[in-house]
Parts: sequence; structure tokens; C-alpha cells
Amino acid sequence: MDKSLFESHARVPFRTVVISIVLLWAVYFALATIRWEILGVGMGLEMMRLRAIVAVAGVGVTIVLWLLLRLFDSRALWVQATAALLLAAPASVMLAQINYYVFADMNTKMEQIFVDIASGKSPPDGGPESAQSSADRNAASEREPGEAEEAGISEPDIFVENDALRGARQINRKIDLGMLSFLGPLTEIAFSRYFMMLAWCSLYYSLLAISKARLAERREQEFRNAAKAAELRSLRYQVNPHFLFNTLNSLSSLVITGKAERAEQMIQLISRFYRHSLADDPTTNVTLADEFDLQRLYLAIEAVRFPERLRSELILPPELADARVPGMILQPLIENSVRYAVSPVNRPVLIRVEAREEFDRLVITVSDDGPGVPDNVRNGFGIGLANVRDRLEARFGPDIVLESGPVPGGYRTEMRIPLTRNG
Repeated sequence: MDKSLFESHARVPFRTVVISIVLLWAVYFALATIRWEILGVGMGLEMMRLRAIVAVAGVGVTIVLWLLLRLFDSRALWVQATAALLLAAPASVMLAQINYYVFADMNTKMEQIFVDIASGKSPPDGGPESAQSSADRNAASEREPGEAEEAGISEPDIFVENDALRGARQINRKIDLGMLSFLGPLTEIAFSRYFMMLAWCSLYYSLLAISKARLAERREQEFRNAAKAAELRSLRYQVNPHFLFNTLNSLSSLVITGKAERAEQMIQLISRFYRHSLADDPTTNVTLADEFDLQRLYLAIEAVRFPERLRSELILPPELADARVPGMILQPLIENSVRYAVSPVNRPVLIRVEAREEFDRLVITVSDDGPGVPDNVRNGFGIGLANVRDRLEARFGPDIVLESGPVPGGYRTEMRIPLTRNG
């Protein structure tokens, strides 16, 4: 099982944190730039340069804020919220100070521009307002003295009124709440950055909640896999002791009856059988070819017990040789045929094992031409059939079919499982 699943709490990956912080300040940079261009104040490139410095510094401050926030990752939600509210305050003050000092020179320039506009001087950029101001002054100077008097105003009044109106129009057009972001008091900037930091804290804790949910899902899946593996091992290990009990009884019978050569042959076959079966992980699938080879060994062992009665036939199409099945899944079924078909009679009995494919499913049939299963054991075959069903369901879920019952001329057990070839 993955040891990382037993960490005390989930973590948001550092890469994800950095991406979220960079995106936050990239959005700030883009929105502030667009707003400035809409205002049409000018000096766009200079403002972008200064704004980029603020954004880079903001990334650094936010990373420091994250390093402090992550100390509370495993705490209750109200503790995390309190930490965010408290830690975002000094971060926002620091950001406001950075913003103030970066834009200090620009603030001085803009203040001088507004003073010049209010005093009637031409704007430094020589814009249309300055051109209009010069034209108005020239037109006024070219008027005859009588023209002004006929209009009911004196020439000094004209100049004063024109300058005042022109200055008011300039101020109304240039001074906007958005532009006051760098002219306003430090506390106003700090408050705006405070809510910006709180927004990122909310995003961070959302990412943390997602990480916790994913970790919980992985843990649940790992525990399910561990439980499933334990169940498979338990079911698989039920097979070997049962088989060993039967073979030891057979060996005892051979020794008692003086059939030493056959007993020696059986011991060698048993050794090969267990060497083959114990080499595989009980929780993994094996190829159908390997499973058939193992069952040939088992039938060879039983043939030592019943040399005149046991006949076997195993049919495996080459295209199904690499199909995957749980190891030793056929052995309990074949053992039932030996026990209930071969052992009770004195005539030859054929045990037939056949694999085929039907509609992308693997169908394996174990049949015999014996007398069938007695009524008193027909509902279970002891532990054999139940063991096979449990192992198939543990491996494939409910998508399996296992049917067993008498047929004309014998008895047949058939399993239908998903056809898999990749283990």
C-alpha cells in the first residue's frame, strides 16, 4: 500500500499553489491595465512597468502568506478561517506599502499635471485640450473691444471664465475613482489588497478541500484493494489444505497396499504441483495456459489413485491461451468431479475441461460422465463450489455466472467471466 496515503493530512501541491498565485496577480495586472487604458490618462507603458513590479512583489508576499497558512491545513475550518482573516491583514499592509513606494514618483508627476490643469496651464502632453486653449486665447485677443462689451462681459471676465471652465472640464475628465488607487491614502490601498488576499485564501482552502477529498478516495480504494487481496489469499489458501488432505490420504492408501512405485510417482507429482502453484501470487491472475498445465498435474496425481478409472481431456483453443483467470480457479471443480464421479464407481469416467469464447466472455466448462452429485451435497459441493464463486466475485464483481447441475449422461459446471488478456 502507498505509504503517502498514511500522511497525517492532505497537502496542496506546491506547483498548484504557485500557479494559483501567479494567475491571481496576472488577473490583477490585466484588469488594472485595461482600466487605465479606458481612462485614457496616458503613460501606459510606464504604468505597465510599475504595475509589473507590484505584481511580482505581490507573488512573493502571497507565497509567504501561503507558507503561514499551510501550518493550519489540518486544523478545523473555523481555525483556518480565523488564520486567513488575521494573516491577510499584515500581508495587505505590506502590499499597500509596496504599491505606494513603487508609484511614488508617478504620483508626484500626476499631481503636478492636475495642478497645471487647475491653474490654466497647458497639459504637458500637448493634447487637444492645450490646442483648444490656445485657439480660444487667440480668438479672444483678436476681438474688438466693443464686441466684448456688446456681449455684456468684459475681456478679463472672459479669460477667467474660460480658464475656470476649462480647468473644471479637465479635472472632471481626468480625476476618476480608478485613478485615485495610487493617490488615495495608504489605508484605502491596504483594504483593497486585504480583500484580494482573502479571495486567494478562499481559493487555497478550496484547493485544500479538493486534495483532502482525493486523498480520502485514494485511501478508500487502497483499503478496498487490501481487503480484496486478503480475501483472495484466504480463499486461495483454502484450496491447498483441502487438496493436501486428499492427496495424503491417497498416499497413505498406496503405502498400506504396498504400491511403493505409484506412491513415489505421486510424491513427485505433488512436489511439481506445489512448486508450480506456490510460485504465483495468490492475488494475481495467471494465463489460462498456465492454469490448464497446473490442472494436468493435478489430474496426473489423481490418475495415480485411479489408474483404471480416471480419464481426462483438456481443450484449450490457442487464441485463449493468454486469457487471464485467478490461479487454481479450476482445481476445486475438477476435484469435485474426481470425488463425486470417479471415486464412487468402478468404471472409467471422463473428466472434460473446455474453454471457449462467447460474446467477449470467457466460458470454461468442467464436465464428467459420472453418476452425478448425491442429493445431500448437491446444494454446495462442500466448500469447493462456494470457494470458486467467492473468488470470482472478489475478482470480477457481480459480472460472473457460475452454474452447476446434472446434464444428460453426467454432471457439468460452467463459469462465465469477463475475457481479459492484460492481467
